Amino acid sequence: MKTDVYDILVRPLVTEKGTDQASELNAYAFEVDLRANKAQIKQAVQTIYGVKVISVRTMTRKGKPRRAGRTMTHTKKWKKAIVILHEEDHIDLF
Repeated sequence: MKTDVYDILVRPLVTEKGTDQASELNAYAFEVDLRANKAQIKQAVQTIYGVKVISVRTMTRKGKPRRAGRTMTHTKKWKKAIVILHEEDHIDLF
């Protein structure tokens, strides 16, 4: 697994649902490396954003089927992490 914390977080996910969760639950969504575990994700968020992470929930998303001519292919699978922060901390993504 990659050891650099900047390689673990791929990008923040800014969606309508994510914005609501950030304001109500202090939870933020990130696309992360497929091989990253919860401890690595927690450490990466704390290091990059300087916040205290309470918990991390992860899910691996299946790729969607796409037609390429006559054949069916799939988009790549990816991993999503929901990071819940301490009530005094927040991240300015929006």
